[in-house]
Formats: sequence, structure tokens, C-alpha cells
Amino acid sequence: MVVESEIFLDKIDFNILRLLQLNARTSNADLARELNMAPSGVLERVKKLEQKKVIRQYTVRLNPAPLHQKLLAFIFLKAADGLGCSTTGKELATIPEVQEVHHIAGDDCYLIKVRTADSASLMELMRTRFSKLPNILSTRTTIVLETVKEEQQLIIPEK
Repeated sequence: MVVESEIFLDKIDFNILRLLQLNARTSNADLARELNMAPSGVLERVKKLEQKKVIRQYTVRLNPAPLHQKLLAFIFLKAADGLGCSTTGKELATIPEVQEVHHIAGDDCYLIKVRTADSASLMELMRTRFSKLPNILSTRTTIVLETVKEEQQLIIPEK
């Protein structure tokens, strides 16, 4: 058993999560067949995992190139927000091109992941959107040349 914030998961839960993480479109009937369970039992467990917020959402991964979002950049951002204040982070999270916002330890306050069409659109984003945020003190941008691995999957325990 794994305990995380009073959420108890057993081997069957882990197997359901493993299968859904590989393919969120796996049908309830296919899950039941794979796990040698009744479909009603699997459905009940999936609903409980959703209610407990273990399963947060079902999504699709898109190829950014056909959507004209070929440039990936990571931006380290220093903000004047006080320690524990997340005003800048919340404002960054509202910008559509910003895919991730992480409040980090160290010299910088935030690490953000951004996708845009090209370097010109990245510069435009920084000039028009980021410059309007009052607490930003500085930024350091790293442009990705090639992505070797990009995953959102978590390691699910075997037992």
C-alpha cells in the first residue's frame, strides 16, 4: 500500500493507473479484460480514483509543429514578490503560451515553459505580455534545440 495524503492505493488501483496512463482512451471493458475483473468493479474503482483526484483529467498529447508552435523555451524569472507570494506565478499561468509555471528555490523565483512559433514570437511575447507584469525583475531564457524526451507519465509502483 502507498499512503499519500490519506489516499490508499492497492495493486489493482496501480494497474488501472498504469493502463490508463499508457492510453487514456482504454475502454472500461478493455480494462476489465486486462485485469480479469468485472467491468462494474473496474468502473467503480476508476470513479473512486477520479473522486480522490488521483486521476485529475484525461488529455490528448498534440504535436506542436503542425500548430505552429515549433519553438520551446524555458525561462528563469526573478520576481519582486515576497517569499511565499504567488501573484506573479498566477499572472504567468494566465498567458496561453506559458505551458508550465514552477515556483523554484535558488536565485530565480520561477521556471516557466513556453511554446511559440519562432524566436520573433517569443520576443514579442516577452515584450508585450511579460513586460506588463509589474514584479518581474529579470529573465534568463534557454531555447531548446532538440527534445530527446518529453513525458508527463509518472512511475507507478508495482505493488
